[in-house]
Amino acid sequence: MKGLNVLAAFLGGAAVGAAIGLLFAPEKGEDTRKKIVEILRKKGIKLNRSEMENLVDEITAEIKGEVTE
Repeated sequence: MKGLNVLAAFLGGAAVGAAIGLLFAPEKGEDTRKKIVEILRKKGIKLNRSEMENLVDEITAEIKGEVTE
């Protein structure tokens, strides 16, 4: 069970890292969001526009050091 938690934490960290990298890439926000949605859908995660915006807001808040709960 501990190994599964470590794997989940690693994959979660990798996903957040990739999302952060994409968010700071020199592309238009719309193009970046489309890429994030495409990657998530390949992983079997489907988000509507509102959920995607909330995810981006949460990631942005974490980057800035804000606590969101």
